[in-house]
Amino acid sequence: MTLTLKILNTALILFAVYMGFRQGWAMLTGKSEMADIFSKWNIGRTGLSILGFSTMLGAVLVLIPQTFVWGNYIMAAGILVIIAFHLHDKNLKGVAIELPFFLLSLLIIYLQHPLANQR
Repeated sequence: MTLTLKILNTALILFAVYMGFRQGWAMLTGKSEMADIFSKWNIGRTGLSILGFSTMLGAVLVLIPQTFVWGNYIMAAGILVIIAFHLHDKNLKGVAIELPFFLLSLLIIYLQHPLANQR
């Protein structure tokens, strides 16, 4: 992998980790905006906390080369759940907001961890 691609991938990973922590913390602490969004899907405070914790766990795992793929899977699965809820509500605007983050996780998996040994 070229140096430019590694730098770009590192920036994408750091952005994904930042967004994972930001959204995960908002879910874990039960911020009112998150609680409002998830309450319409009958997800209570406990469920919201579990989703927030798993999002933050995924973000941490993305940083470690050995757990990189698992962390991305966890983050992508959480985003996919939210997309499914938006689709169930026929909320295409919500899907359009979440879709780039889902595709970002897939792109990061494709590009692989910049510090991992390349084969």
